[in-house]
Amino acid sequence: MAPSSYATEKKNVSLPSSYSSLPFEHIRVTHHPESSPTPTPIVIVTLYRPGKHNAFTPQMRSEIVEAFGLLDIDDRVKCIIVTGHGRIFCAGADLEIGFRGGEERINDHRDGGGQTALAIHHCRKPIIGALQGSAVGVGITMTLPMTIRVAYRAAKIGFVFSRRGLVMEACSSYFLPRLIGMSKALHLVTTGATYRADDPLVEGLFTQLADKPEEVLPKALGIAEEIVKNTSTMASYLMKEMMYRDAGSAEGQHLLDSRLIYEMFSSGDNKEGVKSFLEKRQPNFTGTITKDAPYAYPWWQPSDITGWPKLSRL
Repeated sequence: MAPSSYATEKKNVSLPSSYSSLPFEHIRVTHHPESSPTPTPIVIVTLYRPGKHNAFTPQMRSEIVEAFGLLDIDDRVKCIIVTGHGRIFCAGADLEIGFRGGEERINDHRDGGGQTALAIHHCRKPIIGALQGSAVGVGITMTLPMTIRVAYRAAKIGFVFSRRGLVMEACSSYFLPRLIGMSKALHLVTTGATYRADDPLVEGLFTQLADKPEEVLPKALGIAEEIVKNTSTMASYLMKEMMYRDAGSAEGQHLLDSRLIYEMFSSGDNKEGVKSFLEKRQPNFTGTITKDAPYAYPWWQPSDITGWPKLSRL
């Protein structure tokens, strides 16, 4: 099975011998276990601004985009967890820095939250958000493209844009109604209020809740370990894309399903999945989207979101 051109269009980059050695300041990237000198199947990205409630900054955006760009193409990494340092996951944009507009042509601008969300959305590994504390504004919208979200049940969740005279960002107008439904999404953004993670209005956003903040990361790690041990990273990624990039009708989706699954029947991961089940042992999936993608991938027309050349700078 030959890889598609889309799967191999990533620039040639040097992968780090250790993610812990990367010179990030507003995030930390660690292996699991942290003592491992080399990258592990599970990697933890921690929003890290002590004393600032991990408030979002352009530098944090740049570091997240860089980190996820590396993690996306690193076959040593099978699952990523995103959490926050201290008692707050992310307090939203750093209001001490503030918002800037009018410095460039409107069509030139690319929302920093959107750049972050798309870096996460485009990453071809399962991503688990571990919200050990409150998340508002971009602090919660950046988690929407993640595959799974786990939260402390008393954490405050707020889509507060209407209270700041702003509109939804970070592609959240796309993700939020798909995750929780249009009615709840409209209520949340219209009131701009904060709600507990266990409030019925945000039901569906989190698949697991923890009674204590310190229980969130262990829950996320448990899910990540199950994913790494038992699942095909390539299959999980393709299924996520099948849901987000659907064909628009049952009949169209049937044609897409049929083409993809027919190719997957001959994949190494399918053979290994069946063989390991029959032999009653742990599977050893080695397929990656970069080298084993089905010919049908991508079935959508990739969009150029870089904008003007000057916007290629982070």
